[in-house]
Amino acid sequence: MKKSVSIFGLGYVGAVTAACLAHKGHRVIGVDVAEAKAEALNNGRTPIVEARVEEMIASCNRTGDLCATTDGARAVMETGISFISVGTPSQRNGKLDLKGVEHVCHQIGQAIAQKSSFHTVVVRSTVLPGTAENLVIPTLERSSRKQCGVDFAVCNNPEFLREGTAVADFMEPTFTVLGARSPQFLKPLLELYEWAPGRVFETTLATAEMIKYVCNAFHALKAGFANEVGALCGELGVDAGAVTEMFTSDTRLNISRAYLTPGFAFGGSCLPKDVRALTYCAKEMDLNLPLMEAILPSNSEHVNRAVDTILSARKRQIGLLGLSFKEGTDDLRESPMVELAKRLIGEGCSLKIWDKNVALGRLIGSNRSFIEERIPHIGQLLTDDLDEVISEQDVIVIGSKALDRKALVAKLRPEQILIDLVNVDRMTLNLPAESFALPKAA
Repeated sequence: MKKSVSIFGLGYVGAVTAACLAHKGHRVIGVDVAEAKAEALNNGRTPIVEARVEEMIASCNRTGDLCATTDGARAVMETGISFISVGTPSQRNGKLDLKGVEHVCHQIGQAIAQKSSFHTVVVRSTVLPGTAENLVIPTLERSSRKQCGVDFAVCNNPEFLREGTAVADFMEPTFTVLGARSPQFLKPLLELYEWAPGRVFETTLATAEMIKYVCNAFHALKAGFANEVGALCGELGVDAGAVTEMFTSDTRLNISRAYLTPGFAFGGSCLPKDVRALTYCAKEMDLNLPLMEAILPSNSEHVNRAVDTILSARKRQIGLLGLSFKEGTDDLRESPMVELAKRLIGEGCSLKIWDKNVALGRLIGSNRSFIEERIPHIGQLLTDDLDEVISEQDVIVIGSKALDRKALVAKLRPEQILIDLVNVDRMTLNLPAESFALPKAA
């Protein structure tokens, strides 16, 4: 279905979006404060340097599907969808500069005030969660004197375009993200992208705003990690290429979804020990690897947040469900739940601990030595009776994914508090007890 679309901002993202949507048969009006950009596009020339964009703009300009203007009001009046694709540069302190977004919202709002038809505003600029609710919508409502959801809708459609391959990225997206207050407002965008391959996610405004940052932070993390591995291999005389080839061949754990679900801190006999060994090895060679050095301190912060969350409940009878470092094992070595228990004991809390795989009489060797060193009186705290923990304690802390969370919730009394450290993605359930959630990790 052919749409009429205006795109505010003819920089990199805006120009590519305009060219590609026009190429798909939609009528597109580009808007920019720079007359030179509008003039170039009206003459069939690209305002940016990007493969395939020049010929697409020239072709769409000839068919009349693509033009440009500096008159934003005219563009809004002649279209049903307006994309905001202006830049959001960093200020000196790292904060986003949203003056461009606010200016365009004011401009679009003034035009919407003159329209009798419903208008859809789509933020394509990269903005932090909350920008739509706290800046875009209020500015549009003030400028238009109309109401979001009644006279116009605000959506978010983050871009995932890489310079040099932007057209291919647009035409063959791995996924498309569309955010709005309500799914009904996404209908024009679903029609606009009906050709798009890959999965289409319909989500909230804040989630759509967040996903671009998560992707870019992870890409930066991967690049930084690879470079630190290369630096360490170089110092050790190890073939970094061979290591990388072997590392990336593992698609079960290394290059996969594994370990990417937000939850509680990691532990066990391998990860903490091996990260320590690598960072110590680097220090011995005076090699600064800040990314690797930050892994364990970052992990410790999850335990700190858990302690703060539990103590904020202002109750001292605490039931811990789970003690081993992960479900399906009795290994307590460097378990974050053991550290959590030790910290809570130090804060004067009274603990009862249940873990179906942990019985003090069965623990042997270094595993038993570790727990007796960390919590000498652990035998007095452990029980194999789950119902006893639930019935006697005021705060129940889930520290194992092996539990049937639904069945557990059904046993809670209204006055009990549930704190879930592992099922971060399920904290939206309506619980019969008050529920505390840790801040969700990205």
